[in-house]
Amino acid sequence: MQLLSHTWCAASRSVARRYVVGLVVALLASLVGASAAASPARAARVEPIRLALIEGLSGSFGNAGEAVFRNLVWAAERINARGGVRLPDGARPLEVLRFDSKGTPEEALAMLRAAVDQRIAFVLQGNSSATAAALVDAINKHNEREPGRRVLFLNYAAVDPVLTNEKCSFWHFRFDAHADMRLAALIDVLAEDRSVGKVYLIGQDYSFGQHVVRKSRELLTQRRPEMQIVGEELHPLGRVKDFLPYVAKIKASGAQAVVTGNWGNDLTLLVKAAREAGLEARFYTFYGNALGVPAALGEAGVGKVLAVAEWHPNVGTPSSDAFYLAFRQRFPQPADDYLHMRMQAMMEMLAQAMERAGSAEPLAVARALEGARLDAKPLQGVHQGLMRAADHQFIQPLYVSVMQRAGSAGVRFDNEGSGYGFRTVRFLPAAATQPPARCQMRRP
Repeated sequence: MQLLSHTWCAASRSVARRYVVGLVVALLASLVGASAAASPARAARVEPIRLALIEGLSGSFGNAGEAVFRNLVWAAERINARGGVRLPDGARPLEVLRFDSKGTPEEALAMLRAAVDQRIAFVLQGNSSATAAALVDAINKHNEREPGRRVLFLNYAAVDPVLTNEKCSFWHFRFDAHADMRLAALIDVLAEDRSVGKVYLIGQDYSFGQHVVRKSRELLTQRRPEMQIVGEELHPLGRVKDFLPYVAKIKASGAQAVVTGNWGNDLTLLVKAAREAGLEARFYTFYGNALGVPAALGEAGVGKVLAVAEWHPNVGTPSSDAFYLAFRQRFPQPADDYLHMRMQAMMEMLAQAMERAGSAEPLAVARALEGARLDAKPLQGVHQGLMRAADHQFIQPLYVSVMQRAGSAGVRFDNEGSGYGFRTVRFLPAAATQPPARCQMRRP
């Protein structure tokens, strides 16, 4: 009887335990269900749309690569803050992933393979036209070989015209004005300066630098045939540490103006050498308004350094001022002060194209980008432009500006905390920057 009683009690305790456990499980299930119903995002993580930034993030031009990364991250953050990219199956955030090419085409191709292996469908690059050309060729071959894993290439800074002319590709879209567009704006201003009779041309010895020197000679001959080109120089890309010997030749030539497409440290070191040598010539540059150039020149650059870009901080409208101040609030360190409006436009147009296509599939997105106009409301109306379908060249306004002291007329903001900023000397609306298209594009 005692044994039976013990057995019954044990059975009762077992049943009770199962009952209690059942209640707990049911309660937890109801709580989880209620939580999932209240917040679907907690139940399943939303897969981001990943973008591969393939750029030199170390080495001689690492500072230029990091400036790009800041711009793209800020653009992605703003898009994500308003809900991300709205697609039929739900909104998805953008995520920018870093792939360090170390500034070489060979390493960039290795990074492309790594991105493809991770099934990333969107590649962003720009600092080097030689690298961009290698990526275009590789992506063309990859997309033909593996149509189920296509890749789209968005270019924000590689400006060799060949990329949207002879080498134009359906899979490549350029959001920067190409070299001929930028150079035409600079030469227009230079040609009108009757105090200049002698010009020196200097550039980096690769496809883009070679093109700038060659095209500058051609445009100057057309616009000012009486002007003397007193020197032409090409130097190794990213390997010159002392530009004083080059500046000595410029000074000896008697040049009153220098035209250069140099960028990154090659430009900073060139203008530092010019200051140290007391060179009085004006510099007509593509990128002389940032990455240490204003600080390197200081007072010696006032009125003497000109740059061409799609925008600059002293455009002077209230919306432009507000947009720039928002960037500076996000990146308050003076060394981080390098806002590219074309990169903001590129990210916005990518998101807008995905939403029009209702897809993040590269072919659908490419077709939605062709002929698209930038909806600039997310940029507070600061910029405008059209992605020309014929060659995938973005057509946008350009500004030529000159270095001045911050606080002088037209210069509310300085660059990189240097005490010097840039004032507009020429504005070209988008229609005035548009070159003829020479692309024979093969479409899928």
